Amino acid sequence: MRDKPTQLIGQSGPFLDAIERASAAAALSRPVLVVGERGTGKEMIAERLHRLSPRWEEPLVSLNCAALPESLLDAELFGHEAGAFTGAVKARAGRFEHANRGTLFLDEVGMLTAAGQERLLRVVEYGELTRLGGTRPISVDVRVVAATNEDLPRLAETGRFRADLLDRLSFEVITLPPLRVRREDIVPLADFFGRRMALELEWRSFPGFSPRFLEDLEAHDWPGNVRELKNAVERAVYRWGEPDRPVGAIDLDPFDSPWRPRGAFATVTDTDAPVPAAHQTPPALAQAPASPHAAQSLPGDFRAAVAAYEKSLLIQAMEESRHNQRRAARALGLSYDQLRHALRRHDLLGG
Repeated sequence: MRDKPTQLIGQSGPFLDAIERASAAAALSRPVLVVGERGTGKEMIAERLHRLSPRWEEPLVSLNCAALPESLLDAELFGHEAGAFTGAVKARAGRFEHANRGTLFLDEVGMLTAAGQERLLRVVEYGELTRLGGTRPISVDVRVVAATNEDLPRLAETGRFRADLLDRLSFEVITLPPLRVRREDIVPLADFFGRRMALELEWRSFPGFSPRFLEDLEAHDWPGNVRELKNAVERAVYRWGEPDRPVGAIDLDPFDSPWRPRGAFATVTDTDAPVPAAHQTPPALAQAPASPHAAQSLPGDFRAAVAAYEKSLLIQAMEESRHNQRRAARALGLSYDQLRHALRRHDLLGG
């Protein structure tokens, strides 16, 4: 349960529609299913549903169903009696009992076991549960808010999720829009996260962002949605270190490095000197025909020659695309972020 009030920031139509639907459903003690990609704010919607409900003074209890192994998930949710399984030395109440008279938020509900789904169905339908290893039914008064980033109707069609449970949970379904369709919300969100980070760093004031910084924010697709934006902005502010100048550099891929491992068992040694190239070799370089004189005129500095060739490809792609970075990235077979890193490495970004 959080002590801080929920911060829901945005003015786009799809986002406001979702907020309005959550506000309307809050007053009812019916189950609500919150659907959305990772990082879209499903937990914040659950908080809003609780804070605006008649249960607001009672507990808001959360459980991430993907965070526990199957062997522990049912016990954590429904509780257990002493001796119910190895290690259960005494009886323990589950999250449902802790949430009695309040709200239980089940994140990643699609990860529940078949047995857990059956138990959850009984609680939602009858307000009654039985602890693992127990026989005595326990009555609870809990409003269930479930969340998922999966297609539960499709899982129900394939038998991986109970259709009758899905029917019970979906009295109201609130689908959160991804950030890529909320373009007008990117800058207000970034400003909020930037100011909060500046306050944490004890800056006298927040200097804002440079125009190029804002362009980079708005050009990115944000597959991790608001959570990714938050991390990127806060990281940029703390790395900037110049409280009197607008923040002007952002690293959209914190894993970008010439020494980044490329496989599950990849290792880097001291002799693995970095080759200044993008994450993947541009097709023009990979497909360049071998020169008939290559064996007679090898470059004296291989890495410098590769870097020079890569730079020439970048310049050519930018000129042919009239400096449209997205078109240049497509022409080279790179992602937008990979192109940006390559341009920055060769000092071709300008401004």
